[in-house]
Amino acid sequence: MKKTVLYVALSQCLLWSAVAQTPKKTAPKAVAKPAAATTQGRIKFTEYDLPNGLHVILHQDNTTPLVAVTMMYHVGSKNEQPGRSGFAHFFEHLMFEGSDNIGRGDYMKIVKSAGGQLNANTSNDRTFYYEVLPSNKLELGLYLESERLLHAKVDQKGVETQREVVKEERRQRYENQPYGSFFPEVLKRAYTTHPYKWAPIGSMEDLNAAKIEEFRDFYKEFYVPNNAILSIAGDINVEDTRKLIEKYFSEIPRGPKAPYRPKVTEPVKTKEVRDIVYDNVTLPGVFQAYHMPAQGTPDYYALDVLQTLLAGGESSRFYKEIVDKQQKALQTSVFPLALEDPGLFIAIGIANMGTKAEELEAAMDTEVERVKKELVTDQEFQKVKNQIETNFVNQNARVAGIAESLANYKMYFGDANLINTELERYNKVTKDDLRRVANKYLTKENRVTLYYLPKAMEPKKEDKGK
Repeated sequence: MKKTVLYVALSQCLLWSAVAQTPKKTAPKAVAKPAAATTQGRIKFTEYDLPNGLHVILHQDNTTPLVAVTMMYHVGSKNEQPGRSGFAHFFEHLMFEGSDNIGRGDYMKIVKSAGGQLNANTSNDRTFYYEVLPSNKLELGLYLESERLLHAKVDQKGVETQREVVKEERRQRYENQPYGSFFPEVLKRAYTTHPYKWAPIGSMEDLNAAKIEEFRDFYKEFYVPNNAILSIAGDINVEDTRKLIEKYFSEIPRGPKAPYRPKVTEPVKTKEVRDIVYDNVTLPGVFQAYHMPAQGTPDYYALDVLQTLLAGGESSRFYKEIVDKQQKALQTSVFPLALEDPGLFIAIGIANMGTKAEELEAAMDTEVERVKKELVTDQEFQKVKNQIETNFVNQNARVAGIAESLANYKMYFGDANLINTELERYNKVTKDDLRRVANKYLTKENRVTLYYLPKAMEPKKEDKGK
Protein backbone atom coordinates (compact mmCIF):
# COMPACT_ATOMS: atom_id res chain seq x y z
CA MET A 1 0.00 0.00 0.00
CA LYS A 2 1.34 3.42 -0.89
CA LYS A 3 2.13 5.72 2.01
CA THR A 4 -0.18 8.46 0.72
CA VAL A 5 -3.13 6.10 0.48
CA LEU A 6 -2.46 4.81 4.00
CA TYR A 7 -2.25 8.34 5.39
CA VAL A 8 -5.63 9.25 3.86
CA ALA A 9 -7.19 6.06 5.19
CA LEU A 10 -5.99 6.65 8.74
CA SER A 11 -6.92 10.34 8.61
CA GLN A 12 -10.47 9.51 7.60
CA CYS A 13 -10.71 7.04 10.45
CA LEU A 14 -9.54 9.57 13.02
CA LEU A 15 -11.66 12.48 11.95
CA TRP A 16 -14.11 11.74 14.23
CA SER A 17 -18.50 13.61 15.13
CA ALA A 18 -39.70 17.90 17.70
CA VAL A 19 -41.01 21.39 17.09
CA ALA A 20 -40.71 24.15 19.70
CA GLN A 21 -43.52 26.67 20.24
CA THR A 22 -42.70 30.29 19.50
CA PRO A 23 -42.85 32.28 22.75
CA LYS A 24 -43.52 35.94 23.31
CA LYS A 25 -40.72 38.25 22.29
CA THR A 26 -38.42 39.41 25.06
CA ALA A 27 -35.50 41.79 24.94
CA PRO A 28 -32.13 40.32 25.92
CA LYS A 29 -30.69 41.57 29.20
CA ALA A 30 -27.18 40.39 28.38
CA VAL A 31 -24.15 42.39 29.43
CA ALA A 32 -20.99 41.99 27.38
CA LYS A 33 -17.86 40.87 29.15
CA PRO A 34 -14.69 42.87 28.53
CA ALA A 35 -13.00 42.03 25.25
CA ALA A 36 -9.72 40.17 25.18
CA ALA A 37 -6.53 42.14 25.61
CA THR A 38 -5.65 44.39 22.70
CA THR A 39 -1.97 43.51 22.49
CA GLN A 40 -0.78 43.10 18.92
CA GLY A 41 -1.30 39.55 17.69
CA ARG A 42 -3.97 38.71 20.25
CA ILE A 43 -7.49 37.86 19.18
CA LYS A 44 -10.07 40.34 20.46
CA PHE A 45 -13.64 39.23 21.05
CA THR A 46 -16.86 40.10 22.83
CA GLU A 47 -18.96 37.54 24.66
CA TYR A 48 -22.28 37.59 26.46
CA ASP A 49 -25.29 35.48 27.36
CA LEU A 50 -28.87 35.82 26.17
CA PRO A 51 -31.59 35.33 28.81
CA ASN A 52 -32.35 31.90 27.32
CA GLY A 53 -28.81 30.73 28.13
CA LEU A 54 -27.30 30.95 24.64
CA HIS A 55 -23.69 32.02 24.95
CA VAL A 56 -22.50 34.35 22.18
CA ILE A 57 -18.89 35.07 21.13
CA LEU A 58 -18.12 37.70 18.48
CA HIS A 59 -14.75 38.34 16.83
CA GLN A 60 -14.51 41.22 14.38
CA ASP A 61 -11.90 40.97 11.61
CA ASN A 62 -12.60 43.16 8.58
CA THR A 63 -9.54 42.19 6.57
CA THR A 64 -11.48 39.89 4.24
CA PRO A 65 -15.20 40.01 3.28
CA LEU A 66 -16.01 36.67 4.91
CA VAL A 67 -17.85 35.61 8.04
CA ALA A 68 -18.01 32.28 9.85
CA VAL A 69 -21.28 31.56 11.64
CA THR A 70 -20.88 28.57 13.94
CA MET A 71 -22.97 26.74 16.53
CA MET A 72 -21.46 24.31 19.00
CA TYR A 73 -23.72 22.06 21.07
CA HIS A 74 -22.42 20.44 24.24
CA VAL A 75 -23.46 16.95 23.19
CA GLY A 76 -21.35 14.11 21.88
CA SER A 77 -21.31 10.36 22.02
CA LYS A 78 -20.60 10.37 25.76
CA ASN A 79 -24.06 11.90 26.39
CA GLU A 80 -25.81 8.91 24.87
CA GLN A 81 -27.47 6.11 26.80
CA PRO A 82 -26.24 2.50 26.57
CA GLY A 83 -28.18 0.78 23.83
CA ARG A 84 -28.71 4.07 21.99
CA SER A 85 -25.23 4.88 20.76
CA GLY A 86 -24.72 7.01 17.67
CA PHE A 87 -27.46 9.56 18.41
CA ALA A 88 -25.17 12.62 18.56
CA HIS A 89 -23.50 11.82 15.25
CA PHE A 90 -26.84 10.87 13.71
CA PHE A 91 -28.23 14.30 14.63
CA GLU A 92 -25.28 15.96 12.91
CA HIS A 93 -26.82 14.53 9.71
CA LEU A 94 -30.46 14.90 10.69
CA MET A 95 -30.08 18.63 11.35
CA PHE A 96 -29.58 19.21 7.62
CA GLU A 97 -33.00 17.74 6.81
CA GLY A 98 -34.67 21.15 7.04
CA SER A 99 -37.16 22.90 9.30
CA ASP A 100 -40.70 24.28 9.24
CA ASN A 101 -39.45 27.03 6.92
CA ILE A 102 -36.59 25.33 5.09
CA GLY A 103 -37.32 22.59 2.59
CA ARG A 104 -36.02 19.10 3.11
CA GLY A 105 -32.36 18.97 2.09
CA ASP A 106 -32.24 22.68 1.17
CA TYR A 107 -29.57 23.79 3.68
CA MET A 108 -26.75 22.98 1.28
CA LYS A 109 -28.48 24.56 -1.71
CA ILE A 110 -29.20 27.80 0.16
CA VAL A 111 -25.63 28.24 1.39
CA LYS A 112 -24.00 27.33 -1.92
CA SER A 113 -26.28 29.65 -3.87
CA ALA A 114 -25.13 32.44 -1.54
CA GLY A 115 -21.50 31.68 -2.38
CA GLY A 116 -20.75 29.96 0.91
CA GLN A 117 -19.82 26.59 2.30
CA LEU A 118 -21.03 24.59 5.30
CA ASN A 119 -20.30 21.44 7.21
CA ALA A 120 -20.53 19.81 10.63
CA ASN A 121 -18.69 17.30 12.79
CA THR A 122 -19.27 15.30 15.95
CA SER A 123 -16.82 14.20 18.62
CA ASN A 124 -17.13 12.28 21.86
CA ASP A 125 -17.98 15.56 23.63
CA ARG A 126 -19.62 18.06 21.27
CA THR A 127 -21.32 18.66 17.90
CA PHE A 128 -20.26 21.57 15.70
CA TYR A 129 -22.01 23.25 12.75
CA TYR A 130 -20.65 26.07 10.61
CA GLU A 131 -21.24 28.20 7.55
CA VAL A 132 -18.58 30.38 5.93
CA LEU A 133 -20.33 33.07 3.91
CA PRO A 134 -19.70 36.39 2.19
CA SER A 135 -20.05 38.90 5.02
CA ASN A 136 -23.14 40.48 3.45
CA LYS A 137 -24.87 37.12 4.05
CA LEU A 138 -24.37 37.15 7.82
CA GLU A 139 -28.10 37.38 8.44
CA LEU A 140 -28.68 34.32 6.29
CA GLY A 141 -26.29 32.28 8.44
CA LEU A 142 -28.03 33.40 11.62
CA TYR A 143 -31.41 32.54 10.16
CA LEU A 144 -30.27 29.04 9.19
CA GLU A 145 -28.83 28.28 12.62
CA SER A 146 -31.87 29.66 14.43
CA GLU A 147 -34.11 27.43 12.31
CA ARG A 148 -31.99 24.42 13.22
CA LEU A 149 -32.30 25.31 16.89
CA LEU A 150 -35.96 26.37 17.00
CA HIS A 151 -37.83 23.86 14.85
CA ALA A 152 -35.70 21.41 12.90
CA LYS A 153 -37.43 18.56 11.09
CA VAL A 154 -37.32 15.45 13.27
CA ASP A 155 -39.71 13.13 11.48
CA GLN A 156 -39.83 9.54 10.31
CA LYS A 157 -38.87 10.34 6.71
CA GLY A 158 -35.77 12.25 7.77
CA VAL A 159 -34.76 9.53 10.20
CA GLU A 160 -35.07 6.81 7.57
CA THR A 161 -33.15 8.90 5.02
CA GLN A 162 -30.27 9.64 7.37
CA ARG A 163 -30.07 6.06 8.60
CA GLU A 164 -29.01 5.10 5.09
CA VAL A 165 -26.54 8.00 4.93
CA VAL A 166 -24.92 6.94 8.21
CA LYS A 167 -24.76 3.32 7.09
CA GLU A 168 -22.89 4.38 3.97
CA GLU A 169 -20.54 6.59 6.01
CA ARG A 170 -19.81 3.66 8.31
CA ARG A 171 -19.01 1.45 5.34
CA GLN A 172 -16.70 4.04 3.78
CA ARG A 173 -14.85 5.18 6.90
CA TYR A 174 -14.72 2.05 9.01
CA GLU A 175 -15.55 -1.12 7.13
CA ASN A 176 -13.96 -0.50 3.71
CA GLN A 177 -10.81 1.31 4.81
CA PRO A 178 -7.61 -0.52 5.73
CA TYR A 179 -7.30 -0.42 9.54
CA GLY A 180 -10.51 1.63 9.46
CA SER A 181 -12.11 -0.04 12.46
CA PHE A 182 -9.19 0.56 14.80
CA PHE A 183 -10.82 3.49 16.62
CA PRO A 184 -13.97 1.67 17.83
CA GLU A 185 -11.90 -1.48 18.40
CA VAL A 186 -9.49 0.41 20.66
CA LEU A 187 -12.22 2.27 22.54
CA LYS A 188 -14.23 -0.81 23.46
CA ARG A 189 -11.12 -2.40 24.97
CA ALA A 190 -9.78 0.73 26.67
CA TYR A 191 -13.03 1.65 28.48
CA THR A 192 -15.21 -0.72 30.47
CA THR A 193 -17.65 1.66 32.18
CA HIS A 194 -17.32 5.15 30.69
CA PRO A 195 -19.45 5.94 27.59
CA TYR A 196 -16.24 6.72 25.72
CA LYS A 197 -16.22 2.97 25.12
CA TRP A 198 -18.23 3.49 21.93
CA ALA A 199 -17.16 5.68 19.01
CA PRO A 200 -19.28 8.64 17.80
CA ILE A 201 -20.38 6.64 14.74
CA GLY A 202 -22.27 4.40 17.17
CA SER A 203 -24.13 1.22 16.43
CA MET A 204 -26.50 0.81 13.51
CA GLU A 205 -28.39 -1.75 15.57
CA ASP A 206 -29.02 0.92 18.22
CA LEU A 207 -30.17 3.47 15.65
CA ASN A 208 -32.42 0.95 13.90
CA ALA A 209 -34.05 0.02 17.20
CA ALA A 210 -34.77 3.62 18.23
CA LYS A 211 -38.29 5.01 17.90
CA ILE A 212 -39.13 8.46 16.54
CA GLU A 213 -40.10 9.64 20.03
CA GLU A 214 -36.56 8.91 21.24
CA PHE A 215 -35.06 11.08 18.50
CA ARG A 216 -37.45 13.91 19.37
CA ASP A 217 -36.61 13.62 23.06
CA PHE A 218 -32.90 13.83 22.24
CA TYR A 219 -33.49 16.97 20.19
CA LYS A 220 -35.54 18.60 22.96
CA GLU A 221 -32.91 17.81 25.58
CA PHE A 222 -29.70 18.79 23.82
CA TYR A 223 -30.62 21.21 21.04
CA VAL A 224 -31.49 24.06 23.36
CA PRO A 225 -29.92 27.54 23.74
CA ASN A 226 -28.56 26.82 27.22
CA ASN A 227 -26.55 23.92 25.77
CA ALA A 228 -25.05 25.88 22.86
CA ILE A 229 -22.47 28.48 21.90
CA LEU A 230 -22.97 30.78 18.94
CA SER A 231 -19.51 31.85 17.79
CA ILE A 232 -19.11 34.31 14.90
CA ALA A 233 -15.84 35.52 13.43
CA GLY A 234 -15.02 37.68 10.45
CA ASP A 235 -16.12 40.82 8.65
CA ILE A 236 -18.83 42.02 11.03
CA ASN A 237 -19.85 45.05 13.04
CA VAL A 238 -20.30 43.87 16.62
CA GLU A 239 -23.25 46.09 17.52
CA ASP A 240 -25.14 45.36 14.31
CA THR A 241 -24.50 41.64 14.80
CA ARG A 242 -25.87 41.78 18.34
CA LYS A 243 -29.12 43.21 17.00
CA LEU A 244 -29.41 40.42 14.43
CA ILE A 245 -28.74 37.80 17.10
CA GLU A 246 -31.51 39.27 19.22
CA LYS A 247 -33.84 39.13 16.22
CA TYR A 248 -33.22 35.46 15.46
CA PHE A 249 -32.38 33.88 18.82
CA SER A 250 -33.94 35.79 21.70
CA GLU A 251 -37.36 34.15 21.25
CA ILE A 252 -36.08 30.59 21.41
CA PRO A 253 -36.92 29.08 24.82
CA ARG A 254 -34.25 27.60 27.05
CA GLY A 255 -34.38 23.89 27.73
CA PRO A 256 -36.64 22.80 30.60
CA LYS A 257 -33.93 20.71 32.29
CA ALA A 258 -30.18 20.40 32.47
CA PRO A 259 -28.90 18.13 29.68
CA TYR A 260 -27.58 14.73 30.72
CA ARG A 261 -23.91 14.64 31.73
CA PRO A 262 -22.50 11.22 32.69
CA LYS A 263 -20.86 11.05 36.11
CA VAL A 264 -18.70 8.03 35.44
CA THR A 265 -15.08 7.43 36.41
CA GLU A 266 -13.19 4.78 34.48
CA PRO A 267 -11.34 2.44 36.87
CA VAL A 268 -7.55 2.68 36.95
CA LYS A 269 -5.99 0.03 34.74
CA THR A 270 -3.61 -2.49 36.31
CA LYS A 271 -3.07 -4.91 33.43
CA GLU A 272 -2.34 -4.55 29.72
CA VAL A 273 -5.13 -5.50 27.34
CA ARG A 274 -3.83 -7.28 24.23
CA ASP A 275 -5.80 -8.48 21.25
CA ILE A 276 -5.61 -9.20 17.52
CA VAL A 277 -7.95 -8.04 14.77
CA TYR A 278 -7.73 -9.99 11.51
CA ASP A 279 -8.75 -7.64 8.72
CA ASN A 280 -8.47 -6.94 5.01
CA VAL A 281 -4.97 -5.52 5.31
CA THR A 282 -1.72 -6.52 3.65
CA LEU A 283 0.70 -5.19 6.28
CA PRO A 284 0.61 -5.69 10.06
CA GLY A 285 -0.43 -2.72 12.19
CA VAL A 286 0.34 -1.98 15.83
CA PHE A 287 -2.07 0.25 17.79
CA GLN A 288 -1.27 1.24 21.37
CA ALA A 289 -3.60 3.30 23.55
CA TYR A 290 -2.42 4.56 26.94
CA HIS A 291 -4.87 6.12 29.38
CA MET A 292 -4.14 9.80 29.97
CA PRO A 293 -5.64 12.76 31.89
CA ALA A 294 -8.42 14.98 30.56
CA GLN A 295 -7.54 17.90 28.33
CA GLY A 296 -6.57 21.11 30.11
CA THR A 297 -4.67 19.40 32.94
CA PRO A 298 -0.92 20.08 33.31
CA ASP A 299 -0.01 16.48 32.47
CA TYR A 300 -2.16 16.65 29.35
CA TYR A 301 -0.01 19.48 28.00
CA ALA A 302 3.17 17.56 28.77
CA LEU A 303 1.84 14.50 26.93
CA ASP A 304 0.82 16.65 23.97
CA VAL A 305 4.36 18.00 23.75
CA LEU A 306 5.64 14.43 24.06
CA GLN A 307 3.55 13.23 21.11
CA THR A 308 5.11 15.95 18.95
CA LEU A 309 8.57 14.78 20.02
CA LEU A 310 7.76 11.16 19.17
CA ALA A 311 5.84 11.56 15.92
CA GLY A 312 5.56 15.21 14.88
CA GLY A 313 6.72 14.97 11.28
CA GLU A 314 9.77 13.53 9.54
CA SER A 315 12.18 14.97 12.10
CA SER A 316 10.46 13.13 14.96
CA ARG A 317 11.98 10.19 16.80
CA PHE A 318 9.56 7.56 15.52
CA TYR A 319 10.09 8.61 11.92
CA LYS A 320 13.86 9.00 12.00
CA GLU A 321 14.50 5.78 13.88
CA ILE A 322 11.71 3.35 12.96
CA VAL A 323 10.71 4.55 9.49
CA ASP A 324 13.94 5.97 8.07
CA LYS A 325 16.83 4.22 9.84
CA GLN A 326 15.45 0.78 10.74
CA GLN A 327 12.82 0.76 7.97
CA LYS A 328 10.54 -1.34 10.14
CA ALA A 329 7.51 0.90 9.58
CA LEU A 330 5.87 2.36 6.53
CA GLN A 331 4.22 4.99 8.71
CA THR A 332 4.05 5.98 12.37
CA SER A 333 1.77 8.36 14.20
CA VAL A 334 1.06 9.48 17.76
CA PHE A 335 -1.85 11.63 18.87
CA PRO A 336 -3.53 12.39 22.18
CA LEU A 337 -7.27 11.81 22.07
CA ALA A 338 -8.06 15.06 23.87
CA LEU A 339 -11.35 14.60 25.69
CA GLU A 340 -13.41 16.33 28.35
CA ASP A 341 -12.93 13.32 30.63
CA PRO A 342 -9.68 11.30 30.71
CA GLY A 343 -8.73 10.24 27.20
CA LEU A 344 -6.10 8.19 25.40
CA PHE A 345 -2.54 8.67 24.15
CA ILE A 346 -2.54 6.65 20.93
CA ALA A 347 0.56 5.41 19.09
CA ILE A 348 0.26 3.79 15.66
CA GLY A 349 2.72 1.91 13.50
CA ILE A 350 2.12 0.25 10.12
CA ALA A 351 4.81 -2.35 9.42
CA ASN A 352 6.99 -2.32 6.37
CA MET A 353 7.01 -5.33 4.09
CA GLY A 354 8.67 -8.26 5.85
CA THR A 355 8.41 -6.77 9.36
CA LYS A 356 6.41 -8.64 11.98
CA ALA A 357 4.05 -6.84 14.33
CA GLU A 358 6.14 -7.98 17.31
CA GLU A 359 9.26 -6.40 15.80
CA LEU A 360 7.47 -3.12 15.15
CA GLU A 361 6.00 -3.04 18.65
CA ALA A 362 9.47 -3.59 20.15
CA ALA A 363 10.86 -0.69 18.10
CA MET A 364 8.05 1.62 19.24
CA ASP A 365 8.54 0.58 22.87
CA THR A 366 12.27 1.24 22.61
CA GLU A 367 11.66 4.87 21.66
CA VAL A 368 9.23 5.30 24.54
CA GLU A 369 11.80 3.82 26.93
CA ARG A 370 14.40 6.31 25.68
CA VAL A 371 12.15 9.19 26.73
CA LYS A 372 11.68 7.59 30.15
CA LYS A 373 15.42 7.34 30.77
CA GLU A 374 16.99 10.30 28.96
CA LEU A 375 16.23 14.01 28.93
CA VAL A 376 15.69 15.43 25.46
CA THR A 377 18.32 17.83 24.19
CA ASP A 378 17.78 21.58 24.29
CA GLN A 379 17.80 21.73 20.49
CA GLU A 380 15.20 18.99 20.08
CA PHE A 381 13.02 20.46 22.80
CA GLN A 382 13.04 23.91 21.18
CA LYS A 383 12.18 22.39 17.80
CA VAL A 384 9.11 20.71 19.31
CA LYS A 385 8.02 23.94 20.98
CA ASN A 386 8.35 25.74 17.63
CA GLN A 387 6.17 23.12 15.94
CA ILE A 388 3.44 23.58 18.55
CA GLU A 389 3.50 27.35 18.17
CA THR A 390 3.23 27.00 14.38
CA ASN A 391 0.19 24.76 14.80
CA PHE A 392 -1.48 27.45 16.92
CA VAL A 393 -0.87 30.09 14.27
CA ASN A 394 -2.23 27.84 11.51
CA GLN A 395 -5.36 26.94 13.49
CA ASN A 396 -6.25 30.62 13.87
CA ALA A 397 -5.30 31.71 10.36
CA ARG A 398 -8.91 31.45 9.14
CA VAL A 399 -12.08 32.95 10.54
CA ALA A 400 -13.69 29.50 10.79
CA GLY A 401 -10.75 28.26 12.86
CA ILE A 402 -10.98 31.25 15.19
CA ALA A 403 -14.72 30.81 15.70
CA GLU A 404 -14.29 27.11 16.48
CA SER A 405 -11.37 27.70 18.85
CA LEU A 406 -13.28 30.36 20.78
CA ALA A 407 -16.26 28.02 21.16
CA ASN A 408 -14.08 25.07 22.17
CA TYR A 409 -12.25 27.02 24.85
CA LYS A 410 -15.49 28.36 26.29
CA MET A 411 -17.28 25.01 26.23
CA TYR A 412 -14.49 22.87 27.64
CA PHE A 413 -12.69 25.29 29.94
CA GLY A 414 -15.15 28.13 30.55
CA ASP A 415 -12.57 30.60 29.25
CA ALA A 416 -12.64 31.71 25.61
CA ASN A 417 -9.54 33.84 26.20
CA LEU A 418 -7.44 30.67 26.25
CA ILE A 419 -7.24 31.29 22.52
CA ASN A 420 -4.68 33.93 23.52
CA THR A 421 -3.10 32.30 26.55
CA GLU A 422 -3.12 28.50 26.15
CA LEU A 423 0.29 28.57 24.48
CA GLU A 424 1.65 29.75 27.84
CA ARG A 425 0.53 26.42 29.32
CA TYR A 426 2.59 24.56 26.73
CA ASN A 427 5.56 26.81 27.40
CA LYS A 428 5.48 25.79 31.07
CA VAL A 429 6.20 22.19 30.11
CA THR A 430 9.82 21.24 30.90
CA LYS A 431 12.12 18.50 29.69
CA ASP A 432 11.76 16.88 33.11
CA ASP A 433 7.97 16.90 32.64
CA LEU A 434 8.33 14.85 29.45
CA ARG A 435 10.34 12.18 31.23
CA ARG A 436 8.01 12.23 34.23
CA VAL A 437 4.74 11.78 32.27
CA ALA A 438 6.32 9.11 30.08
CA ASN A 439 7.17 7.09 33.19
CA LYS A 440 3.79 7.77 34.79
CA TYR A 441 1.41 7.06 31.89
CA LEU A 442 3.25 5.19 29.12
CA THR A 443 3.36 1.87 30.94
CA LYS A 444 2.26 -1.53 29.69
CA GLU A 445 -0.26 -2.03 32.46
CA ASN A 446 -1.92 1.28 31.46
CA ARG A 447 -2.45 0.45 27.81
CA VAL A 448 -4.31 -1.47 25.15
CA THR A 449 -2.14 -3.10 22.48
CA LEU A 450 -3.97 -4.12 19.35
CA TYR A 451 -2.46 -5.90 16.37
CA TYR A 452 -4.06 -5.68 12.94
CA LEU A 453 -3.05 -8.70 10.88
CA PRO A 454 -4.03 -9.94 7.40
CA LYS A 455 -6.96 -12.33 7.41
CA ALA A 456 -4.74 -14.93 5.79
CA MET A 457 -2.85 -15.16 9.10
CA GLU A 458 -5.96 -16.00 11.13
CA PRO A 459 -5.80 -19.51 12.59
CA LYS A 460 -8.35 -21.80 10.99
CA LYS A 461 -11.06 -23.06 13.31
CA GLU A 462 -11.27 -26.82 13.66
CA ASP A 463 -14.26 -28.49 12.16
CA LYS A 464 -17.03 -29.13 14.65
CA GLY A 465 -17.07 -32.65 16.05
CA LYS A 466 -13.34 -33.24 15.67
